[in-house]
Amino acid sequence: MSELLVGAAMALWLGILTSISPCPLATNIAAISYVGRRVSSARMVLFSGLLYTIGRTAAYILVALAVVKGILSIPGVSSFLQHYMNLMLGPVCLVLGFLLLDIVKFSFNGNGIGKGFQKRVETMGIWGAGFLGFIFAMAFCPTSAGLFFGGLLPLALKNNGSILMPGLYGIGTALPVIVFAFLIAFSTQFVGRVYNALAIIDLWSRRVTAVLFLLIGIYLILKHWFNIYLGF
Repeated sequence: MSELLVGAAMALWLGILTSISPCPLATNIAAISYVGRRVSSARMVLFSGLLYTIGRTAAYILVALAVVKGILSIPGVSSFLQHYMNLMLGPVCLVLGFLLLDIVKFSFNGNGIGKGFQKRVETMGIWGAGFLGFIFAMAFCPTSAGLFFGGLLPLALKNNGSILMPGLYGIGTALPVIVFAFLIAFSTQFVGRVYNALAIIDLWSRRVTAVLFLLIGIYLILKHWFNIYLGF
């Protein structure tokens, strides 16, 4: 049970870390703008934020189910993962640490949201928030793809949590929209302050998490590759 709780907390944190990374944060800002158009009704703002969260969470659960169930259905893959998962986790943690520290960089060119797409979402009314959440979740950038496929999916495989883990990850990725929905609905004067604070939070959370990933990666490699135990 304790291992499951740690995995669940890790999945939620990976989602939060994804949400405040530059590329996913840009999509969340677009979602906040969409949600904030209904400022006249606090209930509608909160409902839009909830729909956006459900949309993102549903997308990640579907992707995780497809990947996890697809992998485990292949003969021999399940036993392979049971034997070699611990060997794979160390290098994966190192790559994620380097990615978060921008030591490993990728170029990502995006043209944003097209006007045609915006109009289509507008015609959906409040339900467009859920559609936005689903589509934005599927628009993986290098950082979000690394955290989801390299961090979240191994957690789901290890803990047999192909619904719980990506569900918590999805909630974490939508957390800024949830927070801003509450702020817009009840106290718009604090929106600017919270928004400015996200840049600082992103910087330090990425650094701390990157160092933890690197330390865990080194520990797992020493333990499972070289049978060197460090006493914990």
